Amino acid sequence: MKPILNNPTIEPTPEVLQSVMGENYENYLSFMTLVSKYGLITEWRYYNDGKSWLCKMMYKKKNIFWFSVWVDCFKTTFYFTEKEIENIGALSISEAIKSNFFMQKPIGKLIPMIIEVKSSEPLQDIDAVIGYKLSEK
Repeated sequence: MKPILNNPTIEPTPEVLQSVMGENYENYLSFMTLVSKYGLITEWRYYNDGKSWLCKMMYKKKNIFWFSVWVDCFKTTFYFTEKEIENIGALSISEAIKSNFFMQKPIGKLIPMIIEVKSSEPLQDIDAVIGYKLSEK
């Protein structure tokens, strides 16, 4: 499966997002409310290597996580170093997200934590991970 925002000439405006997300758009709106409480800035860009639009969620100049839209969900991808594994284990997030994270292969020196959103349930996990990410030095 690939992200669905793959036309470089169609920017992911709220109208475009609503049309491709369907019922999941409500979860997206809740997600954006969550993101805005942290003062994160969204930076959409079309990436040729993946042939799709991705959104960088930034705090000042720090990339907190990536956001992408898929056929049946949207995904957030956070990246962590190996020395943070213990801290991730201590976060109060779903065991499924943790076990998926612990099984990921590193990309270079970073380990991806991918959270799929098909309902409002994972939003509290995303909230906890953003809070942790912002507390990192």
